Amino acid sequence: MRRYVEKPSPCAIHGLLEVLARPWTMHILWNLSMTGPTRFGALRRQIEGISSRVLTERLRALEEKGFVFRDYEPTIPPTVTYGITKRMNDLHAIFGDLDRVARKWQAEDASAPVRGAQKRAAASAKG
Repeated sequence: MRRYVEKPSPCAIHGLLEVLARPWTMHILWNLSMTGPTRFGALRRQIEGISSRVLTERLRALEEKGFVFRDYEPTIPPTVTYGITKRMNDLHAIFGDLDRVARKWQAEDASAPVRGAQKRAAASAKG
């Protein structure tokens, strides 16, 4: 399999968003950021719906970029633990901000009528 060589983008955020926007990546980073170093199996159980294959692929990519570390201990069975690196500590505050926004919006959505029903009611009133 041939791999292409990545050319640096003139836009600084492009490379970061390219990594973070992949499916499951933010879930993985969020979990590791909030729970600390976690074994592979526990991480898979914490992220509902992710397959072992996809989790492995994403963790390898994140490790390659320096976002997570992998600690392997040759025990029986082997123990593999993942955690965020110092590089990811820069995003820890952003995750906290996102958590606050998500909880606020969740509370607003829970207390408000269904938005689609509001739009249909408004459209019916006009027409």
